[in-house]
Amino acid sequence: MAATLLVPGYVDRREVGEIARCIASLDPEIPYTLLAFHPAFYLADLPPTSRRHAEECLEEARRAGLRRVELGNVHLLGRDY
Repeated sequence: MAATLLVPGYVDRREVGEIARCIASLDPEIPYTLLAFHPAFYLADLPPTSRRHAEECLEEARRAGLRRVELGNVHLLGRDY
């Protein structure tokens, strides 16, 4: 299993696509979870992961060839304004 924390301003869909292509080159059946970020402690100045950001990254990972991709921590997804 692999996972990526979707920290706004640090991890974007391009980066997720590159990670997903690397994982898919090993085995497209490897489970991959994209985790929503929520600010706390050191990163309190950052916004939570938006639903749009998470869905774009999810689509990018699937486009890269992974078959078992899911969103984690969906209760932490921020609102899109």
